[in-house]
Amino acid sequence: MPLICFASPKGGVGKTTLAANVADALQRRGRRVLAIDFDAQNALRLHFALPITDTSGFMSQLPQRPDWRTLVRRTSSGVFLLPHGATDVRGALNLAQALDREPELLAAPMREILADPNLVVIADTPPGASHALSILAPMSNMVCAVLLADATSAALVPEISNGSFLGGGTIANLMAGRLRVILNGIEPKSRLSRAVSEMLTRHLGPRLLGAICREEMMAEAVAAQRFLLDVAPGSQAALDLQETTTAIEAALGAAPELFAARGAM
Repeated sequence: MPLICFASPKGGVGKTTLAANVADALQRRGRRVLAIDFDAQNALRLHFALPITDTSGFMSQLPQRPDWRTLVRRTSSGVFLLPHGATDVRGALNLAQALDREPELLAAPMREILADPNLVVIADTPPGASHALSILAPMSNMVCAVLLADATSAALVPEISNGSFLGGGTIANLMAGRLRVILNGIEPKSRLSRAVSEMLTRHLGPRLLGAICREEMMAEAVAAQRFLLDVAPGSQAALDLQETTTAIEAALGAAPELFAARGAM
């Protein structure tokens, strides 16, 4: 506790990269952080330098009711990680059907995880509406929707504003007050990127947590399986990341002592 879900109405917006780097930034500030991958692409592990051959994980085994504690990795960054685990189309379909029949398969272990008051949980969820997000959203303290500063994101503003990209009905209503937005990949030299950023800033107001400029160093950090704050701590993107992390903490109203404990999971 708290639970921060990273979500997006569409793929390809840098959601997983941002979730990993925010988790790393929080850990550097003395927080005890658990990052959990709910996206079947199983990509979050790569940001934490897990071997490509390490394909086991939590969500891929969920229908078998695994003990999540046995699957937690302590990464070299200090962040704890629950990988999704490798799966195929059949496995993904079986998981979706299992969660549809029995949401408690996921809700029960998440309650156990969130019972630890000294833990910040970062959840990387699949793009768009999903079974995982529909279960996690009501349990979360914040849903961070990641958008690019482009024409597609501008067109998605109504779905972002009313939370409908999270799913219909009750979920959207529940999350209306917890939804925040992060703009990613802003290109200062692009007239369109600047225009979209300014429009979203005016429209979203205090729901806009931060904006991250586009820099090649971010891609280089990902390729090297390292974090931006290691590779280019003085870059504009790193400064933007730090400001966004500060805004997340402020929006949660987190007391410093809540996250003081460190150590084993």
